[in-house]
Parts: sequence; C-alpha cells; structure tokens
Amino acid sequence: MTRRAPPAAPQPVAPPAEGPSFEVAIKRLTEIVTSLERGDLTLEDSLRLFEEGVQLSRASQQRLDAAEKRVEQLLSVDDEGRARTEPFATSAADEDEDDGERPPF
Repeated sequence: MTRRAPPAAPQPVAPPAEGPSFEVAIKRLTEIVTSLERGDLTLEDSLRLFEEGVQLSRASQQRLDAAEKRVEQLLSVDDEGRARTEPFATSAADEDEDDGERPPF
C-alpha cells in the first residue's frame, strides 16, 4: 500500500494593488503630457509613457465614477423628500466582491 501525500494547502491570494491616489495619478499624467508634448523622446519612450498615461487615465476615471456614485447615493431622496440611506461600497475591491447581499445597517 502506497501512501499519498496530503493535498497542499491553498495559497492565499494577494489583494490587488490599488495604485496611486487620484491626485498622484493626475500629477503624473500632467508630467507625461508635458514630456510627450516636448517631442524630444524616442519612439519607444513615447510609447511607454503613452501606455502609462492610458493606465493612469483609466484608473482615475474609475475613481471618479465611484466617487460620483457615492455622491449620488448620499444626495438621493425618496418621494417624500426624506434622505435615502443605502449602504454603498467604499472601495473598488468592495464593488468587485459585491454578491448582492447588503450589510444589516
């Protein structure tokens, strides 16, 4: 009779990196635009900066969209003019993991 090794324990999944804050991303985007507008970069450097800029732009737009959603939820009122209270995700990770269940508050 041969013994089998016990199954390996599952490896923990690292949380996704959140990236730079909105303000840091906008500052870096400004630097990238300035560098690209100078026109003194090689094609490879220009493409690298452009790609970084696109990634920062997308991440910044996602943050803006999430902030807009939060503001809309905070300012919403019902038919009688009372403020509506609904739980909302506080980070992009919370939104990704939302399974439809709401906390009981």
